[in-house]
Amino acid sequence: MNNLNNKKILLIICGGIAAYKSLEIIRLLKKCGVIIKTILTKNGAEFVTPLSITSLSQSKVYQDLFNIEDEAEMDHISLSRWADLILIAPATANTISKLANGNSDDLASTVALASNKKIFIAPAMNVRMWDHQSTKQNIAKLKTYNYKLIGPEIGDMACGEYGEGKMSEPISIVNELENYFKSLKKNNKLKAIVTAGPTNEYIDPVRFITNKSSGKQGYEIAKSLSNKGFDTTLISGPTNLKVNDNINLIKIETAEEMFQSTLNSLPADVAIFSAAVSDYKVKNVSKEKIKKKDNLNLELEKNVDILNYISNHNSLRPKLVIGFAAETNNLEKHAYEKLNEKSCDWIIGNDVSNKKIGFDSDFNEVSIFYKNKNSEKIKYKPKSEISDEVVEKIINHLN
Repeated sequence: MNNLNNKKILLIICGGIAAYKSLEIIRLLKKCGVIIKTILTKNGAEFVTPLSITSLSQSKVYQDLFNIEDEAEMDHISLSRWADLILIAPATANTISKLANGNSDDLASTVALASNKKIFIAPAMNVRMWDHQSTKQNIAKLKTYNYKLIGPEIGDMACGEYGEGKMSEPISIVNELENYFKSLKKNNKLKAIVTAGPTNEYIDPVRFITNKSSGKQGYEIAKSLSNKGFDTTLISGPTNLKVNDNINLIKIETAEEMFQSTLNSLPADVAIFSAAVSDYKVKNVSKEKIKKKDNLNLELEKNVDILNYISNHNSLRPKLVIGFAAETNNLEKHAYEKLNEKSCDWIIGNDVSNKKIGFDSDFNEVSIFYKNKNSEKIKYKPKSEISDEVVEKIINHLN
């Protein structure tokens, strides 16, 4: 089935000998019924001409950020909103650096930075440039920003050297885009709930008990689910994070509010409980600020265990229930204990004693523990990539 038919794709062509492959990408996309608009950078125009692009795409080529005629017809913000997807092929080391560091000195980088759509990049550069530490750091940044990488491949280069850095073949790039839209179509009837962040349990109007959590991993999982076509609801405790417009964001403060919001969001196909919910709340919350005392005795009572309640509720239980376990020691032992106690399907555990991962970090390292006593480890990488891997496993499970 052709999932590219009538899709709108904005192709950005950067400088480099691999730019000639962009013409074949256009030909293949047009054959699939794609509506294409193209941005050609100044350096890209050294390798391919606007005339050859227009002949294949049957559409105007945009080049100059400050061209009055172009801006009058479709400004750079509208151009970024028009597309269902943006493809940068070839993506040079220079362009990758611009996007990673927020530079926008031409139309291509301005549109990419202004976009709210999925962006795929197909890198193309010399093997030494690809292996350079600065490029590696820039690629890692773009992955945390949810850019999707296609390639590069290992092979002979135009410069005569051999190694990684060669742009993927046009048919491989088009197949990646086809698979992306296929996954959106397949999953758009599935509903997911994600809880994220901490909860605050008030002592008085200005003080509260909480758990340490940035919410970053939960937010990234919600983004990955949404990007894969799920109807996604994110129930979030207090954070400063932002989400895509197509995610239904419900902001809460207390564990009770999170519980009620979760109930109201059911039924769902999958529920992922990544929030650091406070286990206890103050039994008698003071209506006025408590003045400083030598000793303050607080009477606490247990909050509802949201994961346990949903996982053991026959009529409300989603097809797949996933809990999280942040541990400082004996991760495997505690994760399996939680898996059995809560009756959930998976536990995703991480060791938060390592200061470089987990709390507040953009990176993580997790293990997934299953009911059958098997486990899988996802090694240290950006939380966005971990989320993509987790969501792929969810999709495979549901299918």
